[in-house]
Amino acid sequence: MSCSSYFFLGGALLALGGCDGGSRPADPSAPGISAPTGPYYDVRRFLDGQVGLLNARHMGATKQTSLRDNAYEQATVPEIKWADELQIFYQADINKAALRGAYILDSLVVPGQGLRRTYTLRPGFPHASVLRLAVSGPLVGFPQRIEAQIRQNNTLFYSAKSLDMHFEGGQLRTYQVRGVQKLVLFDSLRFNMSARVL
Repeated sequence: MSCSSYFFLGGALLALGGCDGGSRPADPSAPGISAPTGPYYDVRRFLDGQVGLLNARHMGATKQTSLRDNAYEQATVPEIKWADELQIFYQADINKAALRGAYILDSLVVPGQGLRRTYTLRPGFPHASVLRLAVSGPLVGFPQRIEAQIRQNNTLFYSAKSLDMHFEGGQLRTYQVRGVQKLVLFDSLRFNMSARVL
């Protein structure tokens, strides 16, 4: 399990912002829904802009977490280190040279929702962890929703996650991570974390 995976799980358990990852400057040229900056939508660049914006505004969040289908626990964190908090969402980045040609793009204009771009992994790319990425929003401007399905599987570790982020006015408003993790010789761990930016 990677350090970022341990951090996320620990953060979900404690409902804390995490260690000091430092602030990143806002990126005013972060990509809009209709303007990918590489072969696919640039999730990393967009999230860098969100991290800078949320840090600059000293935003906190109300979080709900559940492990192993137990009851939800809720906590309010008044200020968060957003680079650490959103680290798991950076795993949805498919805009890499090594993944060129790995995804099929399906674009659909949905009445009332704008443009929905769905990137689906082609067969023959076993090392790609993102199975699907969907970016929805107006034809011009920033996305309103980013969703991803991620899977990691090797002889020691299995992980499957569903990520969901909602944005209003170009800023993150809610986010959710649901999934299961399994280390060899250990039971599966199901987790669910949802949060609303204050």
